[in-house]
Amino acid sequence: MFSLNGTTFTNNSLCGVSRCLTQSNRKVLAPMVVASVNSNGKPGDRNVMANALTENALTESPAPVELETKSTVTGGVGDVYGEDSATEDQSITPWTLSVASGYSLLRNPHFNKGLAFTERERDSHYLRGLLPPVVVNHDLQVKKMMNSIRQYDVPLQRYMAMMDLQEMNERLFYKLLIDNVEELLPIVYTPTVGEACQKYGSIFRRPQGLFISLKEKGKIHEVLKNWPEKKIQVIVVTDGERILGLGDLGCQGMGIPVGKLSLYTALGGIRPSACLPVTIDVGTNNENLLNDEFYIGLRRRRATGQEYAELLDEFMYAVKQNYGEKVLIQFEDFANHNAFDLLAKYGTSHLVFNDDIQGTASVVLAGLMAALNLVGGTLAEHTFLFLGAGEAGTGIAELIALEMSKQTGIPLEETRKKIWMVDSKGLIVKSRMEMLQHFKRPWAHEHEPVRELVNAVKSIKPTVLIGSSGAGRTFTKEVVQAMATYNDKPVIFALSNPTSQSECTAEEAYNWSEGRAIFASGSPFAPVEYKGKVYASGQANNAYIFPGFGLGLIISGAIRVHNDMLLSASEALAEQVSQENFEKGLIYPPFSNIRKISAHIAAKVAAKAYELGLATRLPEPKDLVAYAESCMYSPAYRSYR
Repeated sequence: MFSLNGTTFTNNSLCGVSRCLTQSNRKVLAPMVVASVNSNGKPGDRNVMANALTENALTESPAPVELETKSTVTGGVGDVYGEDSATEDQSITPWTLSVASGYSLLRNPHFNKGLAFTERERDSHYLRGLLPPVVVNHDLQVKKMMNSIRQYDVPLQRYMAMMDLQEMNERLFYKLLIDNVEELLPIVYTPTVGEACQKYGSIFRRPQGLFISLKEKGKIHEVLKNWPEKKIQVIVVTDGERILGLGDLGCQGMGIPVGKLSLYTALGGIRPSACLPVTIDVGTNNENLLNDEFYIGLRRRRATGQEYAELLDEFMYAVKQNYGEKVLIQFEDFANHNAFDLLAKYGTSHLVFNDDIQGTASVVLAGLMAALNLVGGTLAEHTFLFLGAGEAGTGIAELIALEMSKQTGIPLEETRKKIWMVDSKGLIVKSRMEMLQHFKRPWAHEHEPVRELVNAVKSIKPTVLIGSSGAGRTFTKEVVQAMATYNDKPVIFALSNPTSQSECTAEEAYNWSEGRAIFASGSPFAPVEYKGKVYASGQANNAYIFPGFGLGLIISGAIRVHNDMLLSASEALAEQVSQENFEKGLIYPPFSNIRKISAHIAAKVAAKAYELGLATRLPEPKDLVAYAESCMYSPAYRSYR
């Protein structure tokens, strides 16, 4: 790292995405252009030793020019950690440790444009001869890359091609994903990311996030400083113990934070350099991985108890120390016994969000609210039965109960009685109370024990059946037919991921219900034809919620997550389902509009943060939707000097 005029520049300090957030009266030193010298003292040779260039800069450069910028945001908590300025947009020069040019520029994914470098840029940045002579535009690059990706028949090959592109040309990667989101979302995330995690040790090529293991205990603050970007706004962290429905994948769960943060950028407009994927490696209990010579994590059994708690505690406080109060920490794919405890422990001291508990709940609630347009009635008039009482199931149930309480004024304890759950031991009832984990106890109601799901359906007669069990093909023909017996339009959500773990397929749901089911799933399914009619099922994908939710927290400067924000996100998503969608049987809007959907969700979440007094960026913008859209990252290429 060196300076041309006495001011240190780093990669992340010169680039941003948003024109809407600036720091008050900030002094900016304009970089000075210094002629380089060759080994003979002659001008023109750009390969100069750093000390020679530094000396030249210090002795021959004129005084630096001070540029003063005015803030558009005032009040609130002081920007001690540079969190607000992390989103600001500036004209850029492609800097790394020095001015990036020539071969090094082509190897820098943040600045590389490939064949899209203009003639002038090729001259000014020493690219002549390093590229073929043709100059192509961004759109043609996208067309070419999609053509290449479609040549692969195996989804994992497409995933690897996308990851390679992300490491080669970041802006092309995001434009490709944004422009083809419905086709590529199942590749960069579920279901393909599940297979990628299973084989992560074999396909690992270069680090895409931070690996923090028990070896780093006592040094996590310093480890965070090793990450090249300093102004982080969103962290997605996993310990790999419960990856999708695949179980304990240990260190190889890194594919989940990487995939989630790609969606934060593509769908929610969060700047890529503000995102940090983290895997906490405390070992694994997966014997296959422990015996796999290609496994990349610690070869030991999982740490538990105090050893585990101390490492997580050090990580959480090191994050706040490094990145400030307003950095969003998203917990991802932690096992039930840790997920609830971590959310409860840090929810009052950090800006934390668990996508498996809260994100899943919000997107499912949105689907149910939209489904009411097809089945009629209010939420409180329906009866819900869950298969699976883990973090996803109980999280969804709690948010449904909260929304019913909000709509009716009925106490939460009463609205919970409309919701029943089946776990591995059968229907959760009062007689099992002493043996139940704490997060299952609110759902234990008076009823005789019932062992089988189909018998629970026949006894409870639910209008809505929701699967979050992680157990594939558990919504059998008998179960679906029982739902269809008691309901003209049974609502059936098979939410478990990946596809192999889905409780039933779309085809099974429509065929067994004689085309009457209102169906949604966690993983995508192709349209189904039944008796001459085509049914397009919805996907209750968390990607509808968490990118916009995170954007709303960031643009408001929220310091805590509140349940009312999740309800606002659900309402905003449900509002985006059009009459045309309903006519097709859809209860979620198409993903092709996801960035507009995310902006609306962000606006509702931000508005709720201001209403609750949890926002720190003041004053509140008048048009939050337009404000959110203006803050979203664009993958368009930028001109270089």
